[in-house]
Amino acid sequence: MLNWQAFTEIADRFQVKARYQDREDLRQDIIVRLAELASTRELNEVSMLRVASFVAMEYWRDLLRMPSIGSLNDEVDDGEGDSIELYQALADDKAIDLDEWLDCKRWLRGCPRRLVQIAYKTVSGKALKPKDRMYLSRYRQKELAKAQKALL
Repeated sequence: MLNWQAFTEIADRFQVKARYQDREDLRQDIIVRLAELASTRELNEVSMLRVASFVAMEYWRDLLRMPSIGSLNDEVDDGEGDSIELYQALADDKAIDLDEWLDCKRWLRGCPRRLVQIAYKTVSGKALKPKDRMYLSRYRQKELAKAQKALL
């Protein structure tokens, strides 16, 4: 026969170990765990206290393992000593990466003019002439050979 009154008294003593909004949940978890164990073996008051303590410890362990969810309105340091809201620090997919853009611009300045013309044709959807395809293929092979030498 299960002693529900004893389970409830033990759980009431340990429910204060949880956060306020979770106290009833912890109380119910302790009662259920004690009932499960009492159905398979004899429990005295010391063993019930030990089980309740273990359930409370599990509660905190699970709570600490749960990832914390921050708000986009939280204040963060922007690296220059000022604080901004987190949503202001998010990357914009539509923003231009200036470093990459400058690198591309510099690369295009040093690039053969004919290759730039071929690139414009490709971007605009025009068909490439066989000579243009051959030029592009040779340029790619030459750049590939340079990249492979740099790796060695």
